[in-house]
Amino acid sequence: MLKKISVIAIIFIVLLCGFALYTKTFAVTGNEVLQSDQATELVEIKESTKGKLAEYVELYGSTTFGLVAYILNIVRIYSIPFCFVGIAVGSIHQYVLGIRKLDVRDRGFFLIITFVTILLICQVLPLVFAIVVNGWRG
Repeated sequence: MLKKISVIAIIFIVLLCGFALYTKTFAVTGNEVLQSDQATELVEIKESTKGKLAEYVELYGSTTFGLVAYILNIVRIYSIPFCFVGIAVGSIHQYVLGIRKLDVRDRGFFLIITFVTILLICQVLPLVFAIVVNGWRG
């Protein structure tokens, strides 16, 4: 028990010293950040996002509906790789690790079903939103 505590304490001290050296080495001033290329890239990303959001607000005729449509579009785009990774992990659990253990196989099956359901919801929800807002609202 004492060995475990001492090993944990040594690891914690090493990590703390490493973090202190990291923050001291890479400390930058505000002027360096403002003059760097990263600041201009951030400003460009911000302006393009504002432009896209303005297009959605103009398309849907309301700030609230435009914001919701913009968020649903982002969720639609980023759900694809997230769910593919989840389906791959579920497949590994079901077909590789689940050969010997049935509980792991069931967990893999449930992971696959969960991520396929999430993927379908994230892909269909923006379409349903557009139909409801534009179709029934007029």
